[in-house]
Amino acid sequence: MDKPKPLSKQASKPKKFGVLAEYDSAAAIFKACEKVRDAGYKRWDSYTPFPVHNLDKAMGLKPSVLPFIVFACGMTGAACGLLLQWWSSTIAYPLIVAGKPLFSFQANVPVTFELGILFSAFGAVFGMLGLNKLPQLHHPLFNVARFTRVTDDRFFIAIEASDPKYDLDKTRKLLEATDAVAVEEVDD
Repeated sequence: MDKPKPLSKQASKPKKFGVLAEYDSAAAIFKACEKVRDAGYKRWDSYTPFPVHNLDKAMGLKPSVLPFIVFACGMTGAACGLLLQWWSSTIAYPLIVAGKPLFSFQANVPVTFELGILFSAFGAVFGMLGLNKLPQLHHPLFNVARFTRVTDDRFFIAIEASDPKYDLDKTRKLLEATDAVAVEEVDD
């Protein structure tokens, strides 16, 4: 009977997600986000129990493309609604009633408007879910005991190991220099 092969050193090490830093106030995480942004990290995020005003600017986030998705979906819905009404009244069932034209856009405004709103709502919901990569049933940060306080009274910054600038020692020193309450490495 063959002996089982020993695991290689690479396989025995758990894969690392990155580094997690904990802060005790909104002002502290705001300053820390500015330092992480200025250090040039790209794959990182902040987690707060409530919205922190201008934190997106401190992180250097670009404006969302969601408004363009919503607008495109709304215009698609309005165009589809108008096209369907035009086709049904001029091609499929061309009935002349009381000498009126086969198609008059004024009579079709309510349906066109409502389909524009409906498609915009779908674009907003599904666009947001797609851009946020949701639903995400598991995240490595869920395994960190400290991270459970993020919905209560703590603030966190997580820098991913997949970031091009990531170096464990340099990243840890950067986060410790931001007056973090605690800094720890997170397994994937």
